[in-house]
Amino acid sequence: MKVEPTILEELYKVIESRKGGDPEKSYTAKLFAKGRKKIAQKVGEEAVETVVAALSESPDHVAGESADLFYHLLVLWAECGVKPHHVWAKLAERMGTSGVDEKKARNGK
Repeated sequence: MKVEPTILEELYKVIESRKGGDPEKSYTAKLFAKGRKKIAQKVGEEAVETVVAALSESPDHVAGESADLFYHLLVLWAECGVKPHHVWAKLAERMGTSGVDEKKARNGK
């Protein structure tokens, strides 16, 4: 199976389509119904699970946890009105810039 990088944009569209949906029929709709705080909490939980997997599990397990993290992050973006292309643009702006320099610029140093 060939998977394209556009999978995140495709998943984002599905996630957006679940806004206002029936929480009894859609986990994504249930997350939206619970609100931004709960969605952000889920992102944090999935991030921790990804880190834990990275420290002791197989690459496949890390990939699975990473997929969960991406999904919940996309739900959070949709809740906050952030489109994937906004994030891609931020990444593109930072290309070719030292991570140290970029961090200093963000911190106003």
